[in-house]
Amino acid sequence: MHLRHAILLALLWPLSAPAATPDPTPPDFLTEIEGKQALDWVRAHNQHAFDVLQNDPRYAGFHADALAVAEARDRIPTPRLIGGRIYNFWQDATHRHGVWRSVDLASYRSASPAWHTVIDLDALSAAEHANWVWKGVVCEEPAERRCLVGLSEGGEDAETQREFDLQTGTFVEGGFVLPRSKQSVVWEDRDTLLLARDWGAGSLTASGYPFIVKRLRRGQALDQAAEVMRGAPSDISDAPELMVDGQGHRLALIHRGLTFFTAEYRRVTPNGLLPLPLPPKSVAIALVANRLAVKLDQDWQPSAGPALPAGSLVSLDADHPEAAPEMIFRPGPRQSVEAESVGATRNGLVAVIYDEVRGGAVTFTPTATGWRQTRLKLPQNVAVTLVDSDPASDTAFLQVTGFLTPSQLWQVDQAAGTATEIKSLPAQFDASGLVVEQQEATSTDGTRIPYFIVHRRAMKLDGANPTELTAYGGFAVSSVPTYSGAIGRLWLAKGGVYVLANIRGGGEFGPAWHEAGRKTNRQRVFDDFAAVGRDLIARHITSTRRLGIRGRSNGGLLMGVEFTQHPELWRAVIIGVPLLDMRHFETMAAGASWVDEYGSQSKPDEAAFLDRISPLQALRPGVAYPEPFIFTSTKDDRVGPVHARRFAWRLDQLGVPFLYYEDTEGGHAGTANLDEIAHEQALEATYLAQRLRD
Repeated sequence: MHLRHAILLALLWPLSAPAATPDPTPPDFLTEIEGKQALDWVRAHNQHAFDVLQNDPRYAGFHADALAVAEARDRIPTPRLIGGRIYNFWQDATHRHGVWRSVDLASYRSASPAWHTVIDLDALSAAEHANWVWKGVVCEEPAERRCLVGLSEGGEDAETQREFDLQTGTFVEGGFVLPRSKQSVVWEDRDTLLLARDWGAGSLTASGYPFIVKRLRRGQALDQAAEVMRGAPSDISDAPELMVDGQGHRLALIHRGLTFFTAEYRRVTPNGLLPLPLPPKSVAIALVANRLAVKLDQDWQPSAGPALPAGSLVSLDADHPEAAPEMIFRPGPRQSVEAESVGATRNGLVAVIYDEVRGGAVTFTPTATGWRQTRLKLPQNVAVTLVDSDPASDTAFLQVTGFLTPSQLWQVDQAAGTATEIKSLPAQFDASGLVVEQQEATSTDGTRIPYFIVHRRAMKLDGANPTELTAYGGFAVSSVPTYSGAIGRLWLAKGGVYVLANIRGGGEFGPAWHEAGRKTNRQRVFDDFAAVGRDLIARHITSTRRLGIRGRSNGGLLMGVEFTQHPELWRAVIIGVPLLDMRHFETMAAGASWVDEYGSQSKPDEAAFLDRISPLQALRPGVAYPEPFIFTSTKDDRVGPVHARRFAWRLDQLGVPFLYYEDTEGGHAGTANLDEIAHEQALEATYLAQRLRD
C-alpha cells in the first residue's frame, strides 16, 4: 500500500476496516460538502497532489506563464452594450475579485479606453467580509438605468441580487434586494419584477431550481409577491423571460422547463397567461420588429403553413403567434446554428452559422416578403462567437479566433451588413512552425468523426509526440477552435500536440448529431472518442505511452468512462468537475435536471445502461489503470464535488494511484479569481509533463 494511502486510512478509518475486499460503497461523510471529516479528507489529498506536482521544478515556470496569460492587461475587454455605453467585468493582478467598469463606444474602440469603475468587487468584498464572485447584471429595458447585480459567495450558482443605479453609480437605498438563491429575474417595468426563486419549503424542483414565478412590486417584501405561474416539482426549472425590440414592443414570457430539452412557453398578458404555440423542443430567442425568433430542435408541423425541419430558425408574429411562421434560416446537412449564437439588434438578427465546424456570421433583416440575409465578410477557417448584440442600436460584437489565430473583436453594423475588426489580442505564444489540420476517424458504427490537430509543422510521425486529446460530447454543445494562451505556452510551445474531437452528443451538425448520442445512445459518444484516439495512434502521431485525455463536467464523465472502458489507450487522464456516479446522479446537486440527457434510474433500460457505463461502478480490482488527475470544487453546487470524492475514494480502496485536487472556491465554472485559474492550469501542465514527457 502506498504511504499516502496508509496515512489517510489511519486518519479517517477505524483500525477494524477490512483490508482484503473493501466495501465498494463510499462513506457517507463524503456527501457532507463542508463537513469537517470531508474537508480533512480533501486537505490530505490536496496536499499529496501539491507535493507531487508543485515540487516538480517545472511547476513554477508553468504557473508563471499561466498567470501572465491570465493577468495580461492587453487582453480584449469583453464588451456589453448597456444604455449606449460599453460595460466590462475585468480581473487582473490588482483586481482579484474584479471591477465592473464602463466607457463610451468611441473610447472603447481606441487603443487606451478611458475606463470608469462602476463597482469595485474587491472593495465591496472587503467591506462586507465576503468572497463575492461576479454573476452579471439584469437591466430594466429600454431605459437601462436600473440593474440587478448578481453576486455569488465563492462562485456557487446561487446568488444574491441587488438593485443598482447606473446614473448615480450606487446601490439603490431601499431598492430591490433578493437574498441568496438559484433565481431568475426580469424587469416587467421600472417598479416590478417577475421572479422565480426559492420561496420556501416545497418551492424547488427535484433539480433544486424554482418552479413558481411571482410578481414583486417595489416596496413589497418577498412574502407579499403575487403568484403568476406555478409549474410542478417534476419540472426542471421555470423562469420568466422578457424581450424588448428596437421599436418598443415588449414580450414577457414564462419558460416552463419540462425537461432539459423540452419546454412550454406562456405569454404574460393583461388577460393572464396565454400559451405560445411552439413545439416542445424549441427555444425563443429574441424579438425583432414584433417578430419572435425561434430555434427549432425538432421537426415541426405548425397549425398553419408548411412543415419546418429541426435546426431551423423561424419567426412568429408576436401578436398573432398562431399564424404561419416564417423561415429565417434552414441549415444544410453539415451546418448548424445554436440559439445562444443568435442576437437581436434594432432592425434584425445577427447569427453565427457553422459549416463543417468552421464559423461564419450572417445578418437577417425582416422585410414585407420574408427575411433577407447578408453574409458578413470575416476571416475564413476560424471559430466565430456572438459576444453581444444591442436591441437599441444596429451594433453587435463578434469574436473571431482559432487555435493559432489570436482572438479578434469585430463590430457589426447590422443595417449595413458589414463587420469591422476593432481589437485584436497580441500573440500570447510563438505559433511560428505550428499548423492546424482537420482529420476524420471512423467510429464503431462507421460514422465519420472530424477532429482538429494542432502540431509542429516538422512533427515526425514516429508515435513519440506527447498528445492531449479533448472533447465534450453532450447537451448539443459544439466544440470549436479557440485561442488559448495557456495551452499555447504550457503545451504547444513545449512540443505537445493538441487535439479537439467533434464527437456525437454535441451540436456541431445540428439536432441529429446531438440526438445520436443522447441517453442509451451515449455509448456512441464514448466509441467516437476512442476511435479518435486509435486514429491518432494509427497515424503514428502518438502512442499510448504519449497520449493523454482531458475533459470537464460532461466532458469529465467522458474521461471517467474512457478511463474505465479503455485504460489501455491512455497514459494520462484529467477528469475535471465530473459526473462519475451515474447510478446516483439524479439525487446529487442539480443532477435531476439532466435526466433528458443521460436517462433515469426509474426506467429499466436506461438504468441498466447507466449502471453499465457509470465510471464509479465500473472500477474493478486488478485492472492496470493509468494514474489520473481529478479536480473539482467544494463550491460547485451544479455537479457537486461528491462525484469526484467517491471516485477518488474507490481508487484508494483499490490501491490505484491518483492525484486529487479540490478547490475550495470557484464553483462549477472554476473562475473565482485568476490566481486559482493559473494554479489549476499549472497543476495540469505539470501532471501532463510527468506522465507524457518523462
